[in-house]
Amino acid sequence: MRWVSYRSADCSTRCGVVRDDTIHAVGRDLLELLRTEGGLEAAAAREPTEVVELATAHLLAPMPVPPAVRNFAAFERHISNAGKAAVGDSTLSPVWYEYPLFFFSNPAAIKGPHDQIPIAPGARLWDYEVEVAAVIAGDCSHLDAATAEKYVAGYLVYCDWSARDVSASEMGFVYGPSKSKDASTSLGPFLVTPDELEPYRSHNGYALRMDGYVNDEHYGGGSWDEIHWSFGEMLAHASRGTTLRAGDILASGPVGTGCIQELSDHRPYLAPGDTVRIEVRELGAISARITAPEPS
Repeated sequence: MRWVSYRSADCSTRCGVVRDDTIHAVGRDLLELLRTEGGLEAAAAREPTEVVELATAHLLAPMPVPPAVRNFAAFERHISNAGKAAVGDSTLSPVWYEYPLFFFSNPAAIKGPHDQIPIAPGARLWDYEVEVAAVIAGDCSHLDAATAEKYVAGYLVYCDWSARDVSASEMGFVYGPSKSKDASTSLGPFLVTPDELEPYRSHNGYALRMDGYVNDEHYGGGSWDEIHWSFGEMLAHASRGTTLRAGDILASGPVGTGCIQELSDHRPYLAPGDTVRIEVRELGAISARITAPEPS
């Protein structure tokens, strides 16, 4: 199943399941549906309150206000490339291979799949990231990596907009990224249930292309199945000693060459007027126009 959130003609927020090229609205909030008995599967059996054309719908982020957002760094090729670009060393720390590392991102900064993205105030090196993310189906804790993926409600395209110049300063300190990742995170357009992706299962992920484009020019990308840490391993680590809640988002970090930072020796960073497309096969695409910073 493919699920969306959208703004209806009466300006209310609704969510529904996509059938052919139409949205069958069965609720007002995907998070609310996840928390009800039977979850998305039971909700999909409801009679729709309205049916709208997908092509003309005003799509929102599938999960407009997630309870928590964790962003991992699960692709080895990205970490190696980013290290070389930032400090001239592509060698990964042994710690990276011990367990999947993540930071908390900002649930209040979520954007829809076609929303404009203003450059963060004070940022000069503005970047996109080609990522995938899992949405948690229900409250869970102390998960086992081998079975943790059964708690995934679905996957979606995720773009962590990043101020690389700010990050260079922050990452020199022990706290890691904060304001460099705080302004905008784009989600969508669909929340795709895991059964839809099962035919593409490969290694630790899925044999599905992940690509980034700027002004319709292909900049870089790779395949989901290059991922070093599986989502099962990420969920198990994140749930150790705490509770993951329905609607929580866990993102993969960029695929190799899935950001300008890795390509900055021959690709310029983003500027107002640029258009960016982040595309993951079977999950759809985020398409965003970059705008000048908002007044601070």
